[in-house]
Amino acid sequence: QVQLVESGGGLVQAGGSLRPSCEASGRTFSSFSMGWFRQAPGKEREFVAAITQFGAITYYADSVKARFTISRDNAKNTVYLQMNSLKPEDTAVYYCAAASAPVITTHENGYRYWGQGTQVTVSS
Repeated sequence: QVQLVESGGGLVQAGGSLRPSCEASGRTFSSFSMGWFRQAPGKEREFVAAITQFGAITYYADSVKARFTISRDNAKNTVYLQMNSLKPEDTAVYYCAAASAPVITTHENGYRYWGQGTQVTVSS
């Protein structure tokens, strides 16, 4: 079992930055690839970014590429999402998730454990 707790969301103006984080407890954090997803009001949850167990490989949705950076610190059992140049359309609840297999996956079904989410609101 893995417990994931996100923090670091908030309200920011367009063009600003935020860095949500997700701390894991339970099973060995470094055994999981990790991902970030988001869900905007009235929309389905969508993939944002993913990172392999030791950070060697990252992958991003086209909508956030070059603006967001996913990283992890296995010593702190934490994964981060650095979000720069934020846009109002980035407003959503952001979720971190631990994958079922040690690979990059963009599909929700590939993730076994989920956090409760953290709200990110970008004002225009």
